[in-house]
Amino acid sequence: MVQTSTPRKKVRKAVLPVAGLGTRFLPITKSIPKEMLPIVDVPTIQLIVEECAQSGIEEIVLVTARGKSALEDYFDRAGELEGALAARNKTADLELVRRPAALARFVSVRQAEARGLGHAVLCAKAAVGDEPFAVLLGDDLVDAPVPAIKQLLDVYERRGTGVVALKEVPVGQEHLYGIVEGTRVGERELELKRMIEKPAPGTAPSRLAVIGRYVLPAEIFEILEQTKPGRGGEIQLTDAMATLCERRGFHGCELEGERFDAGDRAGYVLAVVHYALRRQDIGADVRAGIARLLDAKP
Repeated sequence: MVQTSTPRKKVRKAVLPVAGLGTRFLPITKSIPKEMLPIVDVPTIQLIVEECAQSGIEEIVLVTARGKSALEDYFDRAGELEGALAARNKTADLELVRRPAALARFVSVRQAEARGLGHAVLCAKAAVGDEPFAVLLGDDLVDAPVPAIKQLLDVYERRGTGVVALKEVPVGQEHLYGIVEGTRVGERELELKRMIEKPAPGTAPSRLAVIGRYVLPAEIFEILEQTKPGRGGEIQLTDAMATLCERRGFHGCELEGERFDAGDRAGYVLAVVHYALRRQDIGADVRAGIARLLDAKP
């Protein structure tokens, strides 16, 4: 692919699709958005927003739905609570309460009906405008020395195309993911030839799966508007990215770091344990407790 010296537009905004019902976590998600489920004592969505902030992203677009106001409230100031903590000189707790709202600027838009990830991204068109942007899915947590979305932004800076995050999946699980085919152009970079949303068993061109991190040009909105519903009757983001790949090229970045599927019950529990073990305040106790539990098993 021909590279140019045209300066890249800085990626300043990130879209977080958070309108899902969270049915895999019922009954708790009957009243609590799944994105508010805690990783120890920090909501999953805060880890995603912190990843954005650490990567230089300035504005977060929350694509919400009815019943998700807790997400908007969480990233707003809580004057009454802050006042009570300040009056009691609980400085550490006050900082914890104030931190979420200070991470970025927040904009909220509604996805009135569940029509797929592609449609959720399209709902953010007016808020994003004519500039490249990131998309992060709250189900995918990545613990890495370099934030996952920053790894993609670095590829975007070098290549100037859309970029998608990749992870190798076990043999036989390819049909559960969007799978890519491409040519390696760096240690962890691929120039993509095609993307297939959940290929039929035995037909996947590789084991490299798309996971929930993307950097996309504004052109994707026009493509999404023309994309017909695909698998499941939904507008698939992968289908739109496949069209963009044919038109402009696309790159993939194999992520460095430990990835957890927090949208799966077992994956969520593993994420909680992983992040708990890394905590200085509770890590040793959690490790000792796990050892006791394992020793007690027959």
